[in-house]
Parts: sequence; C-alpha cells; structure tokens
Amino acid sequence: MTSQHHRTTVAHFLNQGKWNDSLFQDALRNSVAYLIYREATISGQPIFCIVDDTIASHTKPSSQALHPIEAAYFHQSHLKGRQDYGHQIVSVMLSCNGITLNYAVILYDKTKSKIQIIQDIAAELPIAPVVSYFLCDSWYTSAKVMDCFIKKGFYTIGALKTNRILHPCGIRQKASVFALHLRKTDPNISFVTVDKRQFYVYRYEGDLNDVPNAVVLLSYPAECFGIPKALRIFVSTNAALSTQEILRLYTQRWQIELFFRQSKKKLGLDKYQLRSQKGIQRYWLIMSFIHYMCCTCKGTYCSFDEGYAYMQQQLKTEYLKNLFRAIKNGATFEEVLELAG
Repeated sequence: MTSQHHRTTVAHFLNQGKWNDSLFQDALRNSVAYLIYREATISGQPIFCIVDDTIASHTKPSSQALHPIEAAYFHQSHLKGRQDYGHQIVSVMLSCNGITLNYAVILYDKTKSKIQIIQDIAAELPIAPVVSYFLCDSWYTSAKVMDCFIKKGFYTIGALKTNRILHPCGIRQKASVFALHLRKTDPNISFVTVDKRQFYVYRYEGDLNDVPNAVVLLSYPAECFGIPKALRIFVSTNAALSTQEILRLYTQRWQIELFFRQSKKKLGLDKYQLRSQKGIQRYWLIMSFIHYMCCTCKGTYCSFDEGYAYMQQQLKTEYLKNLFRAIKNGATFEEVLELAG
C-alpha cells in the first residue's frame, strides 16, 4: 500500500482526517460476513472462524521521548521466544469452502482482555447456517469463549497447553505428566495421517473443567513419539468427530498465519510510522480493506497473492495510459517528468 503524497499528508489523513472509520469498519465486516455466510448456505460447507494474534514490532523509545508511540507495550513473542516491544494485533478471519477473508483486526491495548475481545466478536456474528467451527490456539481455549461460540453454531477446535489439567480414568493430573505413561500399544492410541504427515494420537473423552463431554487429543509426530517437546494437545467440543477429522479441520487455522505473513510482507503491518492509537487503528482498517480488495478484485474470489499481483498490474497499466495520454496531448518534457515522478 503506497501513496504518491508526502508521508506527513498520509499521517494527517490517518490521525486527524474527518472520516467515519466506525462506519467503514462496520461495512467491511458486514461484507465479509455476507460473502462467507452466503457461501456456507450455498455449499453446505462449514464456516471457520479463526482467531490468533501477532506483534507489530517497534524500537522501544527512550525514556526521554516527548512523543512515544501510543498503546505500545512489551508482549511475549512465541515466534522470537522473548518479550517484544510493539503493538499486539488480534485478528479474526472467516473462511468457507476455500474462501478466506479477514473479518477484523483489533488492537490489544490492555484495556480489555483478549478473551473479552473474542467474546464480543462471537456476540456480533450471525448464527451459522450450518455446523461450523471456531479455531484457535491455546490462549483462546477458554470455557467462556467456547460457550459464546456454541450459541452461534460454532463448535471449538483448539490447542491446549501441555500443563492443562485432565481427568483420564477419573484421575486428576497434568496432560504432560499423563503423556509420559503412554505407549504405542495403548488401546486409545491411533495412528493417523493428516496432510501426508503421520501421528500417534491418544484420544480422551470427558469433562474439561467447565466444558462437558469434550474430546482431548494428545498427539506426537510419528517420528517423535514420547518426546515431551513434541507433544501437542487439541480439544474439540464436537465429540462426534473422528480423531482424523479433528486434526484435519484444525489445519484450516493456518490461513491466519498466511494473513499475518502477507500483511507484514506486502501491506506494511510492521513498517508503519504512526504514533497515535487512532491513526494506527485506521491504518490497520485500510490494510484489512486492501486485503479484502485483493481477494475479490477479479469478480470472483481469488488468493491474496493472485489478487495483489492483478491489482499491481492494473495500477501499472493505468499509470502508463495516463502517461501515454499526456504525451499524445502534447505535454512538455517537464510535465511528463512530473507525471512519471
């Protein structure tokens, strides 16, 4: 996303421009929900509501800085394995039958917990027309969040931390401790293949704190069975799903990782130079709209990368047309240089 205007002009538009960003946000969310829910109604395929967060890193300002960046804090970065200074973005995506669109990008500024942010998102979503799924990592597998989503027709499939308390065989213990006693020959362990990868998976069904009749899967890659660091744990509130179906559906969560990667690489998610919270949130909103445009610009849904390349080509073509038109109409060399600049 670029501009021909000076950076201060763009910053003024984002920080102080008199435009209704709330109305813009509502229109974008309504459009995304309409397209995804319509696809679910037509195809009968489930809707996936996918949630995750990322950090837009910044350099920590000096304690003497007169105008520090608003709403920037230290956050734990799982990618870097340490505290990272910057803005934390909670993103919500909706996906159905191969169509994936960003529904919301929300600043986590510590005035509201991430759990409450996602509860609010669940509350505003329409009821799903088909059986659908909320996909998340271990941060969001809260009974409160699961309850909000089931009211809208979304079962939860999420990751759990390895120190989560389980009650297999009626015995209360940490999942990581229980996993140490597993053997490949245990009757509740199955050998499954998901996207050409193979896993040993122990399946446990029962209550999980405030979640009744949940399925918990303790999973190891086939080549790493019994290695504590390789243990991954998943939960599904739909006990009717097979072990393989739960793991297969969870792989749909990868779409949000692609969105973060695309936004940082091509849409400037970690390169903006804005200090005000209002300007930053407006920038994210426009960024989300550009992502939406790239996915829908060809009249039918296409991948972001395909749409991004198409829009770049369209802009280049329009630029050359204007330049050609100016030359044809007798523009001076200086005028052509100004257009080309």
